[in-house]
Amino acid sequence: MITTDIIIIGAGPTGLFAVFEAGLLKLKCHLIDALPQPGGQCSEIYPKKPIYDIPAYPEILAGDLTDKLMEQCKQFEPGFTLGERAETIDKQEDGSFIVTTNKGTQHKAPVVAIASGLGSFEPRKPLLDNITDYEDKGVEYMIKEPEMYRGKDVVIAGGGDSALDWSIFLADVASNVTLVHRRNEFRGHLDSVDKVQELKDAGKINLITPAEITAINGNGKVESVEVTKKDEAPFNLKTDHFIPLFGLSPKLGPIANWGLEIEKNAIKVNNALDYQTNIPGIFAIGDGNIYPGKLKLILCGFHEATLMCQAAYKIINPGKRYVLKYTTVSGVDGFDGTRKEAPKAVVKTID
Repeated sequence: MITTDIIIIGAGPTGLFAVFEAGLLKLKCHLIDALPQPGGQCSEIYPKKPIYDIPAYPEILAGDLTDKLMEQCKQFEPGFTLGERAETIDKQEDGSFIVTTNKGTQHKAPVVAIASGLGSFEPRKPLLDNITDYEDKGVEYMIKEPEMYRGKDVVIAGGGDSALDWSIFLADVASNVTLVHRRNEFRGHLDSVDKVQELKDAGKINLITPAEITAINGNGKVESVEVTKKDEAPFNLKTDHFIPLFGLSPKLGPIANWGLEIEKNAIKVNNALDYQTNIPGIFAIGDGNIYPGKLKLILCGFHEATLMCQAAYKIINPGKRYVLKYTTVSGVDGFDGTRKEAPKAVVKTID
């Protein structure tokens, strides 16, 4: 049995940053993830997608963000159980928890932090009769390797951040990019909407709104799509790839059976204190939790992880006082004995 201070279910960005924050408190973490590598969606679904709202990084690829987080937390020597799904949580008489995976691996800790995002995902597919015939033959629901689109004609459908961001990114990769959306208004960040408009005005993106893709054509692979604009006759648009980016449909999986309070397919937490669930000792941080005013942003997950670790310290060390020290003053002590010294504080006196 693997024993640790905090079991973190989910090795995405929020879970990885929680390792660092726990390490500052001398708490050891072990992460469980059904994926074969750390990083969550950032590694598995869109490693090459640029992210624009990480502090200090005007732009960073999702895969590179994972690499940086792994580099940041490795000094605290986290453990990993990868390629296994957390199946059950059982509370023990001493208040600790045993988390067992689908492969029977058991983990024990006084605190569990669920950082599994929205659970497992399936792409939301457009309602086209023959779309499955073209999957992996020109129809892709997510972009893992942008270089495969170099010099190709690409049609993207959708109106959210993914559709906008990839249209912007592929404008410098593909031979021709067309973005089709059923409305004139987009749901993405205003900066991205403005950028798409600028690229359209510059002739680098074709923008067709309000319109929908109503058919896929081709002999064994995608060769064109049928575009239908409101109150107009359909027309065919030549393309090598059709990428419908309508989001992902989340499934909680085993989490739904753990006795946690669920609302809108997410785990309810007390955000006024520490993101603890209705079961004391079990926390939920990142995209998988819900509370009034919740924003599903990576940087919000970082904040939640920080407060969760402070509460976990109190559970693990009852009655022991902890004084918050800024890393700029205290430095960082790793579990491997290494130490990064902070610059000496300058004290100024005022007469």
